[in-house]
This record gives sequence, structure tokens and C-alpha cells, in this order.
Amino acid sequence: MELNFLVYVCEVVKSLRRMKKVFCIGEVLIDFVAENQGKDLTLAHTFTKKAGGAPANVACAIAKLGGQASFIGSVGKDPMGMFLLNVLENEGVNISCVQRMPHFTTMAFVSISEDGERDFIFARGADHFLKYDKDLQKNFENNIVHFGAATALLGGELEKAYDHYFFDALTKNCFISFDPNYREDLWKEEKETFITKCKAFIEKSDLCKFSEEEAFLISGKDTIDEACNELHRLGAKILTITLGKKGTYLSTITKSQLIPSVSVQPVDTTGAGDAFIGCLLKQLSQKSELKNQELSFDSWANMIQIANKAGAITTTQFGAIAALPNQSDLDQV
Repeated sequence: MELNFLVYVCEVVKSLRRMKKVFCIGEVLIDFVAENQGKDLTLAHTFTKKAGGAPANVACAIAKLGGQASFIGSVGKDPMGMFLLNVLENEGVNISCVQRMPHFTTMAFVSISEDGERDFIFARGADHFLKYDKDLQKNFENNIVHFGAATALLGGELEKAYDHYFFDALTKNCFISFDPNYREDLWKEEKETFITKCKAFIEKSDLCKFSEEEAFLISGKDTIDEACNELHRLGAKILTITLGKKGTYLSTITKSQLIPSVSVQPVDTTGAGDAFIGCLLKQLSQKSELKNQELSFDSWANMIQIANKAGAITTTQFGAIAALPNQSDLDQV
């Protein structure tokens, strides 16, 4: 019995050593969710505090599935910031790269309709002030870096740090993942600026994840196939376009296919896309020499089929991080 247990432990340690680390850069924030108020925030009067922020959600999704995730971002020196750090650490995310700022922790107020769709209002705080740490680049070598912040292209210290880390990822043989995470409330009349900034990341990233709205907005096209053709023309190698309950559209330079999702009854779609990309990145972290080998289309399709399950499961509970599945949850679907 003891020998078998030692063999098991050794295999787990070997697996972790082989597994790539995933660095997720951007915002972590408090989602104040309007419970049972519909999608109109003007009618909301009861809110529940939840941990959120797209890059933080992705890091937690990876860690919850047994991957090695580090979060790079900033929180305030306040109780909300401490709450968020405790959540990340409890989920198994490495928080050694998180900075504490003398600004209030970023918040979002979220309202949810009966079908789980959301509306946002942001109150930006500490995430805006993340400072670039040049010492982190040595940790990027041959690992995965995910750029998926909703707030990172809005200027300020965070965008400067984002750009520096993107350059580091490009020069350290990293596998780069990009999710634009477009939020109407953040960009309003500045959509063209958003599109322009996204194109620099699309051109150089190995994997790009879009919602249907983002694919149409950035490509300027109004069908999935036309959008994929334009995004590939911009430089995207592997495209995934999440289509809600229909599944995910996978597109490479040579082949495209809709990968169906599983049927669930959604109550809150917050974090579903983050669960999807987190699950996909966790699977990719187990691939050896990821930058130097071309995965087959079938391999991508199989991984996305599993990632679709993660996204679907997340919609069945309120909140993002609390609703993310573990491996046991995935295996049961």
C-alpha cells in the first residue's frame, strides 16, 4: 500500500514538472451581482459580493482543474483586495506576482436576465495601476501567457505593463493566448480604438478566443466564416469563437468546424468564456514542445469539446469563480 502511494506521488510530481505554467495578466475585481432583479440595473437593490475579473477567472479555472496558474495583477490595500487574494489562493492560484495599491479595489456591478445574460457597470480602481516587473520575464520561458483583460487596453500603467509582458512573451518562446474581452460600458464611443489595439495582439498570438460579438466587431464582417477569414488574414493562427449554447467554432488556416456544447439550464453566464479558455489552456499546458509542434485539427476539436463542458457547467451557478468546475465535475458531464 505504502509503495503504491509513493509511486502515485512520484508520478504526480513528474506530471507537474512536465506541465507548463500559465500566467494570466490583468484585472481581478469584485462583482456585485444583482440577485433576481432582471437585466435592468435601475431596478436592482440587492447585491451579492463575488470574486471576478476575466484573467483571474481563467487562472482559477486552470488551477481548479489541476494546472499551474499564476495571476499577475493588482488590488487595493483594502478588505476587498484581501478578500480577492484569499479567494485566488484558496483556489490554488499562485499570487506571488500580485501587487497591492493605495487605491480602492476595482468593482463591477452586474445585472442578470432570466436567460443568464448580463449587463455591466465598472468602477475602476487598483487594476489600472499595475506596474511592469521586468524580473517576471525569466519565469515566462517556454510557458503559456494569457492576455485576457477587459481593462488592459484602456491606457495607464496597466496597458504599459501589458505591452511589456507581451513583448516578453514573444521573446521567451511562450505560447500566447489572447481574449479581447470586449465590454460595451468600457469603450462606448471608442470602438475603433479598441479594434486597432486588439489587432496587434491578434497578429502575434498563437491562440485567439472571441465571442461572436467580438469576432464581428473586430473583423468588420457579419458571418462567422467571413470573420474567420479576416481574422486569419490579420495573423490569427488558431481561432475559437464561442457561440453560447450552440458551442464553439474552431478555425485554422485550412479547416473550420462547429464543436457542439452540452445542454444545461443557465442561470448566470458570467465567467463561462473564462472557464472555456481556462480549461483549454490547462489541456494545452500538458502538451510538450507546444510552440514547436503543430497539433492536429482533431486534437484541437477534442480539447474544445471538453472546454465547452467547462463553460456550460459554469453557467449553472451564480458568480464566476465559485461556479468553475473541477475535474470531477467535468468527468460527470
